[in-house]
Amino acid sequence: MLQEFRDFIAKGNVMDMAVGIIIGAAFTAIVKSMVGDLINPIIGLFMGGIDFTNSYAVLSGDVPAGATLEAAREAGAAVFAHGAFIMAVINFLIIAFVVFMLVRYVNKVKEAAEKEEEVVEEVPAGPSELDVLLEIRDSLKK
Repeated sequence: MLQEFRDFIAKGNVMDMAVGIIIGAAFTAIVKSMVGDLINPIIGLFMGGIDFTNSYAVLSGDVPAGATLEAAREAGAAVFAHGAFIMAVINFLIIAFVVFMLVRYVNKVKEAAEKEEEVVEEVPAGPSELDVLLEIRDSLKK
């Protein structure tokens, strides 16, 4: 069983998946920072200074006016955090777009490699060494 597990882990697909997960986690942190630190302030500027990160509605509980979303959650209030949802949607759209572009690029590279293989296959092969020797033998017999 240990040998089977070692063989499974050593397969290329598992290692590729592990690398993808690690890179994905790092990429998610970058996108989260880009959305939270760059995109949301720009959106807030165009929407009259609204900060989406702390945009929420209190459903029940007492929360002081102007408290951050984190403070409202720590106070135990039930909050409708629509700003956090908007941030999550923006994060998803950015990540989905980047993954789409990456898959598109990989597909183009694969298509280019397949076209090169087709070109190589179309080149007619000359006679083999055996064919040439047989032809020489036959011509000497005559």
